[in-house]
Amino acid sequence: MFSTITAAPAKQSVSETIAVLSGRLSSATLLEDRRAAILGLRSFAKQYPASVASGALRSLIGSLSKDGEDVDTVKVVMETLLMLFSPNKDSPEASEEIALWLADEFTQRQENITLLLDFLDTADFYSRLYSLQLLAAVLSARTERTEVCVLTAPLGIPRLVAVLDDRREAIRDEAIALLTDLTPASVDIQKLVAFEKGFERVFSIVGGEGGLSEGGRVVEDCLILLANLLRLNSSNQSMFREMGFIAQLGRLLKSAYWGADGDQEVAQWAEAQRNRNIYALLAVIRLFLVPGAAGTPQNQLAFLSERVLENTLHLAFDHGVELQIKGEALLTCADMIKGNARIQEQFAGLEVPAPLGGPAARQAQGPKSNGSTPRVYVIDGLLDLILAVSSPQAFDMRMAACACLKAYFYNHAEIRRHFLTRAINGHKLKADELTNVLTTLLHPLPESVTTDPYRYWFASVLMLHLIHENPATKALAMGVTEGDEASGEEVVTSIQTIASHLLRSVPKSEDPRVIVGYLMLLLCWLFEDLDGVNDFLGEFTNLQGLIQAAVENPNGDVMVQGLSAMLAGVVYEFSTKDSPVPRATVREMIVSRMGRDRYVEKLTKLRSYPLMRDHEVLPQSLDSNPEQKLPDVFFDDTFVEFFKDNYRRILRAIDRDPGLEISVIMNGVQKGISRELVDSLRAQADEKERALQDAEAARASLQRQLSQEQADHRRAKELSSADVSRATTAADALRAQLTAKDRKLQSAEGVAAKLIQQLNQEQTDHQRTKAEIARLKNVNDGLQRHHEGEVAKLRAEQKSKEQELQRQADAIRKAAESDAERARRRFEAEKADLTATIRSLEVDLMKANKARVDLEGRAAELDAKLKAAGDGLADTEKRLKTAEAEGRKSSAQLEAKEEERKTVQSELDDLLIVFSDLEDKVTKYKVSYKLGSSYLAAYLPGTLGMTDMAFTLGTAQVLR
Repeated sequence: MFSTITAAPAKQSVSETIAVLSGRLSSATLLEDRRAAILGLRSFAKQYPASVASGALRSLIGSLSKDGEDVDTVKVVMETLLMLFSPNKDSPEASEEIALWLADEFTQRQENITLLLDFLDTADFYSRLYSLQLLAAVLSARTERTEVCVLTAPLGIPRLVAVLDDRREAIRDEAIALLTDLTPASVDIQKLVAFEKGFERVFSIVGGEGGLSEGGRVVEDCLILLANLLRLNSSNQSMFREMGFIAQLGRLLKSAYWGADGDQEVAQWAEAQRNRNIYALLAVIRLFLVPGAAGTPQNQLAFLSERVLENTLHLAFDHGVELQIKGEALLTCADMIKGNARIQEQFAGLEVPAPLGGPAARQAQGPKSNGSTPRVYVIDGLLDLILAVSSPQAFDMRMAACACLKAYFYNHAEIRRHFLTRAINGHKLKADELTNVLTTLLHPLPESVTTDPYRYWFASVLMLHLIHENPATKALAMGVTEGDEASGEEVVTSIQTIASHLLRSVPKSEDPRVIVGYLMLLLCWLFEDLDGVNDFLGEFTNLQGLIQAAVENPNGDVMVQGLSAMLAGVVYEFSTKDSPVPRATVREMIVSRMGRDRYVEKLTKLRSYPLMRDHEVLPQSLDSNPEQKLPDVFFDDTFVEFFKDNYRRILRAIDRDPGLEISVIMNGVQKGISRELVDSLRAQADEKERALQDAEAARASLQRQLSQEQADHRRAKELSSADVSRATTAADALRAQLTAKDRKLQSAEGVAAKLIQQLNQEQTDHQRTKAEIARLKNVNDGLQRHHEGEVAKLRAEQKSKEQELQRQADAIRKAAESDAERARRRFEAEKADLTATIRSLEVDLMKANKARVDLEGRAAELDAKLKAAGDGLADTEKRLKTAEAEGRKSSAQLEAKEEERKTVQSELDDLLIVFSDLEDKVTKYKVSYKLGSSYLAAYLPGTLGMTDMAFTLGTAQVLR
């Protein structure tokens, strides 16, 4: 019984099983069989993705199209495809190329992407979710192809945007992530998403999630999507602005700082997410404020009118907001006001919570404060943040506040002057010493220099931006002095005071940030300011200490040494011979104590120093390293630009001759001596000297020419006198000749009149000759027509006779051949005689016609000659004689023509006689013909026809 049990089947390998399942999927006809095969493939997809994809990928995609109406099958297929995109990490077939292979299969056929988009129209949860996830996986592998496929698919983008309205969070969040990945680079997709109410749907999701304060990661994702739609897309920004969404940004910001002001405790993760949301919104706002963009001024005005600027300022000064958010908000405010004069002028009138009036300040005020924070003007608040806050952790906020004030000063000379005037007045009144920029620079506190060096660095940077490239504010600041002259105190200017603080700080080895701040300020102040340089050189020890700081700096700091050397070069470049320390002395001190090579070395090292060379790419912010107390921020952006623009000029300044000074125009007044002007004047002087020499040589040459002309004039005068006498004699002779010519002319006129009468008579005779010629021509034409008629009649008669003879000749041809031959020879001889006679007559006729044509041509020639003779009668006596000769010749020719006419007439008469003789001969021929015919008819009847035919042919030839 046990022997009948069969052995266990052989165990299949994984590859064989996958091949069997793939074959079943492609060949099965029942839905249940295909679903079972897909379930089997799904179990292998995570561990063996390459095997499953190579055997069943197209069948799986085809199943989506074939079994798309079955929800369960679609779910299993999509799960299998998602597993193929993300296999197990420990899989032996795991590879990044599998995802590329799968993505290529989808993107190389547009219908596959369209198939996934079609599942977005279904209401099934998994069909929608998995199709979005599959699209995201394909997009991450083949980004550009997927973007093109989605863009070209029917209603591709509208269907994706419509998914944002799905109330199921998983599907909505997946759609947000997919749209975020689709929109960073494609401008067309950005515009389509915005056109499909993308902005409205994003704000709806943000509002539904609780805004910035209570919203989670979804709010951040929505803001990132919003940033993708607006980045460098002017049309979407215009649509956003015109559809009123700027106001929603303002409301979101307001809800953010109102929510942050609460006293309730917030979980750390919720606070971190809120900060991320606020940071993302501020980044979105800054996308509208790209410097130099065409739409930036309109966006700035829109932010002002919709109170976005005000709400951003409140967020920046809110005591419950973290420092990083405050810094970002201040940078956003700086972008909102920079370069827009209208907003800059209104900015100073805004009020903000006092930054130094936090909870501790409210407690210090007692019960009168009512828990409210005091408010200050925004400029005072910014100065408090910059100069009164000394915490190292607040550096980024102070840097942002400084950027906001720099944007307030930017490209607005009136605001700079107003701000500096208020600072000077406050300095003189000793008010707000803690936050007064000028007081901070002129009266530094020793303990503050050590604890907060950035206070003086920020004060120097703000002062730099007030006076940079502004002669008016430079003069205003230079007018500030220290000391009462009436009390006997020494009066020290602001430049000398700052220079003395600088030179005292170097040997004390104070923080280099303070020294660098002073040096940046003095460099921008003294550059192209001759009065400032003279003020600096008013204290001789300033130049000595500056050279010592560049050469003998105990710290050996590259920045301090390089900036000190550059400041010495600026002082020399813009000094004059009238300076307190003459220009030649300044150069001698620099060369003797520093040397040219060391001067160049200091500047070159500073230019290649990483903090200067890489300033644009280095972050100007606080480092996250806890061991570092202060950040590595030493230079201002404007100063770095100033340094790199003028580095070559100051480097070459030491090589210029002290006798050549620099010309500078300040407030429309030129100061100093222009080297270009000196060169120009020298060139003009040389040119005038050459012109004077040329003029002197020209004068001598003209003098010689004048003497020569005078001698020539005398000789010409003598010659002209002799010529006058000869001309008088010649004139008398000419008068006598003229009288004789007049008499000859009168006689010639009489002769001409007679010739004219003769010509008229000859013309009359010529007309009669022409009429006679015409008559002869008519007669000749009549004779020709008569002759042609007679010939035609003879031809007709001959033709009829020929026909008769042809009939008779056929009967007698053979019998009369010999007689016909004799008759033919006789008739041929007679025919030859007649032909010769006719030809001679034709020649005579042609001669007559030619003579007639020649006569007409000569008559025309006579007319032309007569006309020419008539026109030339009044010219000269010689032409009159020629005319008389031509007249006589014409008369002879007329007589000859008359003779020729008579000859032609006689020839015509002879022709008529010849024609009459021909007619007589034809009559005789007819008689002979009749006699011959009767003779032949009597004796030789057979030859009659041939004879008639020969006679007829001969006669025809004669007639022709």
